[in-house]
Amino acid sequence: MKYFIVLYRSVFFYFIVTILYRIMGKREIGELSIMDFIVSLFIAELVAISIENYNTSIFMSLIPVLSLSLVQIGLSYLSIKSKKIRDIIDGNPSVIIENGKVNFKEMKRQRYNIEDLLMQLRDNSIKSISEIDYAVLETNGKLSIFQKDNSHDYPLPLILNGIVDMNTLKKINKNEIWLDKELEKLNLERENIFYCFYENNNLYVIESKK
Repeated sequence: MKYFIVLYRSVFFYFIVTILYRIMGKREIGELSIMDFIVSLFIAELVAISIENYNTSIFMSLIPVLSLSLVQIGLSYLSIKSKKIRDIIDGNPSVIIENGKVNFKEMKRQRYNIEDLLMQLRDNSIKSISEIDYAVLETNGKLSIFQKDNSHDYPLPLILNGIVDMNTLKKINKNEIWLDKELEKLNLERENIFYCFYENNNLYVIESKK
């Protein structure tokens, strides 16, 4: 009888977790943020406990699993609406290499050592740091790499969901007055912009759906 209960619970939670992850819109494992990863660990542990403790009510595990999923969905929605909340939950990408120079101060702040950097470069079939112009440590731990190429500049995110990235403005030596004038030329306002990036001295805009 107990084997049947364990089998039943395994199949039941398989479908429950699959449905929940579909609703939460999860990405590939390598793309999970820290918060996503923590929630995934909690759900996996709760499900494992429920399957092992087959004498307890299945709802004792189902309630916290559903609660965690609802919290995650709520936080995901808030992070879409607010950049401040998104920064708190997911953190910010860190520039590790800029203009061919390694940012050791940022590496130290992120507890990211030179061995980590070299390993991720090798994973991308890059032999030497000298080949890199720009490298960003993403919030999921992945290193985004741009090799040296004098043919063009790299796209820099300027506006996301109507929120201006002040770090990008500073990087390109511009200010909000300049940005508003450029948007005015395009008959656009910040709040109507879903995504805007700066590349080769030009603005490229994706408007929000109305």
